[in-house]
Amino acid sequence: MAATTPYVRGDDASIVLAFFTVVAILPLTLRFYNCYLAYLALGPGGTPPTVPGFMKVSVLGLFAIQNPYDSSRLNRAGGHLKHLPQRRGRRPQVKGIAPHRQVTQQAEKHIFEKLSSNIIRMASDNPEELQVGTSCIEQHGIGLFTTMPGGVSRHRCRTEICHAHPSDGSMHMTLHPADAKVVLEAGWGEKHPLSRGGYFERFVPEGFVMVYSPRDEADVEITIRIIEAAAWYVSGECYKRKRT
Repeated sequence: MAATTPYVRGDDASIVLAFFTVVAILPLTLRFYNCYLAYLALGPGGTPPTVPGFMKVSVLGLFAIQNPYDSSRLNRAGGHLKHLPQRRGRRPQVKGIAPHRQVTQQAEKHIFEKLSSNIIRMASDNPEELQVGTSCIEQHGIGLFTTMPGGVSRHRCRTEICHAHPSDGSMHMTLHPADAKVVLEAGWGEKHPLSRGGYFERFVPEGFVMVYSPRDEADVEITIRIIEAAAWYVSGECYKRKRT
């Protein structure tokens, strides 16, 4: 007796195909959804909290630098900072690109207020060189700007020296390569994932670093020293701190 081949009707085949399609797509959909929720959890930033914004950041993530702590290609000569004490303890955990946020060791409210008041005081003590406003890069939170940009960046927000993130207490700022090297090696910050220069200058300036959230008033003092270095660099080496 000849063997027979099982017959699958057309509607049954469609059901089977649909089932396997769902099985294949569902994990990818769940992964996309969870990654999107993680993106939203980082809070407001320069990229809209929308699906298109998330997809844009995901594409940019393919070009992120591999080691944000690597200072080997930064020249030590010509900066403003001569030395920083080594930051105590482990580095905090940092996530994201835009937003790019510190998710551990976040600043307490009174420490962030201390940092913000020091930034405002820097501007009020130096009204001809500095001013405060809403960050041009982040579009949220306090930003410090120079009134005499030195042309160190092709980024559209080239007058912005730094900005602070109220959600975690960390900061982003543009530093001279030698100063960035000092900050990285002393453990006070890390490179932004897109701080590669060239094409990526349209997203963040080259030399753009995250400076970690201060944990106490001693950390605030170190952070202010780093901000002064950024002000010196972005203002074309014109900024000089007024001693009051």
